[in-house]
Amino acid sequence: MRAVQLDRPGGPDALTVRDIPVPTRADGEILIRTVASSINPVDWKTRTMVGADRLPMTLGWDLAGVVLASDHPGFGTGDRVIAMSAQFATGRGTWTDIVSLPADLVAAAPATVSLPEAATLPLAGLTALQVLNRLRLTPGQTLLVTGAAGAVGGLAVQLAAHEGIVVHGLVSRPEHLDAVRQLGADEVTDQTGALGRYDAVFDTAGVHVPHAVKDGGRYITVGADAVTDELAERTIDAGPNYVEQDGAGLTRLAALVDAGGLRLRIGTHYPIHQIHHAHRRAERGGMLGKVVLTF
Repeated sequence: MRAVQLDRPGGPDALTVRDIPVPTRADGEILIRTVASSINPVDWKTRTMVGADRLPMTLGWDLAGVVLASDHPGFGTGDRVIAMSAQFATGRGTWTDIVSLPADLVAAAPATVSLPEAATLPLAGLTALQVLNRLRLTPGQTLLVTGAAGAVGGLAVQLAAHEGIVVHGLVSRPEHLDAVRQLGADEVTDQTGALGRYDAVFDTAGVHVPHAVKDGGRYITVGADAVTDELAERTIDAGPNYVEQDGAGLTRLAALVDAGGLRLRIGTHYPIHQIHHAHRRAERGGMLGKVVLTF
């Protein structure tokens, strides 16, 4: 079977599509035929920074596919499923034709979207969901999402709006203002100087805006180096967030998609034999949707 593997740290040319053995399904695992995945920033960061002692490795965190074999009562052969595998920590990459994953990481795919669309949900959706759970905001409180047009930011805006939170978005370019409003943001700006002070800030883009959070608020970021001592002293909770594998969380997200509470966005898609082009496009950014890989 095919897999996208990394043999050395480097640019997109360090990736190779090659044949590897089909995985053996262990007890409690589900064997899944991959239909689609997507590219996340962690994928190209791993590609450029991973130590040689961990190579070769199969990359990929997101998975949307069809069950090939399962002894779990909740999943049968032919079921459409999604999953997130914490590839860097576990070594279980999803950019391969067949993946075996523990059943508790797997969820039924949303029924109302295609599997390529569903492949955009796992990592970005779980990141947004877990941060919002950590922020513990109530209806009427205020949240600023930086990078609100991105994959994580766009889902965070939608989840917050669904919960009745007053959500504002910060974007990097004027042409993204309307798109974020359409996701449910009450206000959107591309100017950091125009920001108010919020009960919480969710920084999905590594944009440091400590002035935007109220004293006693919360400030969660994807960039650990963005939290200063001064900010930590002013807030109840300030720090980085690291997404965790969670099949139950994916089930909740899939239900929201099917109920119309979450819209999934594909920027463009590539077959895996064009993985070099796909990585280059993902790294350029600027799209209103993710780069999806099809198998």
